[in-house]
Amino acid sequence: MERKIEDLLEKYEMEFDRVISEIKKNRAKLVLLQFPDGLKIYATAVVDYLREKTNAEFLIWMGSCFGACDTPTGIEYLTPKIDMVIQFGHNELMPSYAKNYK
Repeated sequence: MERKIEDLLEKYEMEFDRVISEIKKNRAKLVLLQFPDGLKIYATAVVDYLREKTNAEFLIWMGSCFGACDTPTGIEYLTPKIDMVIQFGHNELMPSYAKNYK
């Protein structure tokens, strides 16, 4: 089954505008994307989408990702060098009533 970016955006806020802005601002040429297991099924759709919006190339980290502190080891030795690592989270959108909770 082909996964589409629209399907992903129905369930999750991926902050693509922010991601695209950071890639462009940093003039990143090679970007490593990290996804939690539940989002890996959308990884190629995300790459296709981001390629359309930037001039960057992308690698997908298929190893585990358990949070922001779980960065891939050894990436500093890759050639060519990775300019940026982007980690995507996995929390579903909060229900609207929870947004107003203080």
